[in-house]
Amino acid sequence: MVSLSIERLDATLGDRQVLHAIDARIEPAALVGVIGPNGAGKSTLARAITGLIGPTAGRVLIDGAPVERFSRAALARRIAYLPQGQTVHWPLTVERLVALGRLPHLAPFSALGIEDRVAIDRAMDRSEINDLRGRIATELSGGERARTLIARALAVEAPALIVDEPLAALDPGHQLQIMELLRAEAAAGTLVIAVLHDLAMAARFCDRLLLIHGGRLIADGVPSAVLTAENLRNCYDIRAWTGAIEGQPVVLPLARSSPPGAAKPR
Repeated sequence: MVSLSIERLDATLGDRQVLHAIDARIEPAALVGVIGPNGAGKSTLARAITGLIGPTAGRVLIDGAPVERFSRAALARRIAYLPQGQTVHWPLTVERLVALGRLPHLAPFSALGIEDRVAIDRAMDRSEINDLRGRIATELSGGERARTLIARALAVEAPALIVDEPLAALDPGHQLQIMELLRAEAAAGTLVIAVLHDLAMAARFCDRLLLIHGGRLIADGVPSAVLTAENLRNCYDIRAWTGAIEGQPVVLPLARSSPPGAAKPR
């Protein structure tokens, strides 16, 4: 297992400061959703956690050690990361694509061992893609590709998993399948962070939500405490119905809070 601490984190892209003094501590066995409007800094936070962006102030600690002290391979063995908008460019079979998740464990030019093949099989089984094993990855549907890329991340068998917009362009059935998979990984002890736009999925599946707006952490807590009318109005400029159906929490946007053409709240 792994623990993650974000301490007064600032991050800059180009000449623009994107993150401002983000503080959070995340423990294993939880599905943590990072939510917020477009441009809030969610993906930047994910990249900073994985060491792809260096902080301009503050720090990210993994098991108490600053992220920059880890080699890329050592960090990849601790945190599996699936960025948003992933495409597949090479005509690999699904099994070979998933096998790329084992690269952090391999020495240069070494072959897959028994342990690696077991990890690949486990990842494909958990992602329900065994029937795709011999398919060419470039010929997959959007839902099949999403599950395959998550399987590649799971094949790392890292104690932490970060996925950025894993539900993008998926139909409702595949969205539920992906969220159920992430929920199961968290229940098994993995620290899972998911950058999400779908508030209903975030409310239903996440143990905890981090709401980011303007690069600042606005709210941090259980979904019911974060997805308040005030936060939805101030951060998303919407009015929404919140309640439960068949015991499951529901967030349904109804209308924009501001009239057309009006300045949005900041």
